[in-house]
Amino acid sequence: MGSDGQLVFIDFEFSMPERQKVPKDFHPEIIETGVVVVNGGKVIDTFSCYIKPVFFPRLTNRCKRFLSITQADVDGGRSFKEMHDYFTSLDQLGVKEVVTWGNMDMKVLRDSCSRLGIAFPFHARFVDLSMEYKRFFGDQNQTGLWKAVQEYGREGVGKHHKALDDAMTTQHIYHLVEKDKKYLEKAEPTTIGDRIDLSKFYNQLA
Repeated sequence: MGSDGQLVFIDFEFSMPERQKVPKDFHPEIIETGVVVVNGGKVIDTFSCYIKPVFFPRLTNRCKRFLSITQADVDGGRSFKEMHDYFTSLDQLGVKEVVTWGNMDMKVLRDSCSRLGIAFPFHARFVDLSMEYKRFFGDQNQTGLWKAVQEYGREGVGKHHKALDDAMTTQHIYHLVEKDKKYLEKAEPTTIGDRIDLSKFYNQLA
């Protein structure tokens, strides 16, 4: 994580339809973005704002309740283009990895760019940290972001379903997993001498 490129941690919150009334043409849009940029192990930038939805500008009651968000929040937000410009500027500076929890964030970003006729802003490697976590710990099921943090014995950062807080929580887990991977790579098997010493210790306890 040195000068070979930045790590960009992203979390989006999306619009959602009412359960019983899903319009035929409905698709989720980004309505809040949280970004943490890390270089050399240090946070060098954060970006957080509400985003005005383009195709379905009115939020549903379900969406407002679930995300604790208001119509005024998104009406006063930035445009998708402003967020896209920020991502493009990051990409131009050099991004090693874009890290998200789950694959939905990049899918919706890609879909939105396609619908708006603009280029996808990133050329980096994508990391779905939830799958890395699953592989690393051998979990049968995909773990939720905040459950993963609690399994690590920590609390999440800030408030769940706030984009910047979730992006920062993703960053914390990434560094914890990377640290554990390095530890496992360096861990050496116990020698015969260690085992003999341990057996003496156990005998003393018997």
